[in-house]
Amino acid sequence: MMAFTTRIKSGVKPAGKHSRVLRWVLSAAFWLLVWQAAAMAVHEEILLVTPLAVARRLAQLARTETFWLTVIGSMLRILLGFLLAMALGTLLAAATSRSSICYTLFYPVISIIKATPVASFIILALVWFSSAKIPIFTSFLIAMPLFWQNVSNGIASTDRSLLEMASVYRFGRLRKLTAVYVPSVLPYFSAACSTGIGMAWKAGVAAEVLANTKLSVGGNLYDAKIYLETPDLFAWTAAIVILSVALEKGLGRLLQRRSAAGMGEAEHDSGI
Repeated sequence: MMAFTTRIKSGVKPAGKHSRVLRWVLSAAFWLLVWQAAAMAVHEEILLVTPLAVARRLAQLARTETFWLTVIGSMLRILLGFLLAMALGTLLAAATSRSSICYTLFYPVISIIKATPVASFIILALVWFSSAKIPIFTSFLIAMPLFWQNVSNGIASTDRSLLEMASVYRFGRLRKLTAVYVPSVLPYFSAACSTGIGMAWKAGVAAEVLANTKLSVGGNLYDAKIYLETPDLFAWTAAIVILSVALEKGLGRLLQRRSAAGMGEAEHDSGI
């Protein structure tokens, strides 16, 4: 906000879409050249491969059926953990915001989950679950406290005057929820989704690496490290980055559309 205000005051116009794209392209080109120069300086493919070799290997992998089955398998496992975190985190936020007993009961557990390192969860999960369930469990535990915290903040920031107006006009529980609480919580919920999907993806892949899950992106990373296949290691890492960005952008656009539609419905329901 401060940077934006400073920019307006200084009279500097924000960069246009084409200008921003050009800047990103030039920035990417610069770092690819740095990577290429470093690879040529090292001159050992087992330590650092060139960007062209990584792109070539990724293209080879993308032409195989196993690659897409692996990607789909990892995405399904991690998305399942993320959706479970979204559902339980939101329900817990509603319960702890409404009941002090629920808050006293669940707050210590959520605090412990937030403070525990990801590696500890994964090692515990190795004892409790099969390797296929470990990424689901890990993604769930990483994203759930985020949803709880953000949705709780959204509920707490609900405009009291709107709540009083809803009471005056005798809104029912469902109408108060859709017309007052949902518009207030939605920006916080969207922020939790945008941040949580990236965190769940990274934690889920890390769990796949440590659990050596079959037909998984993390499992292929583990195999590439064991057999010193550096081009494969970089190619799978590039695939992880591309998928992470695609998930974040795709979910962000979906939430923007849903948020705009939800605001319209809330205004229509409230009739204020």
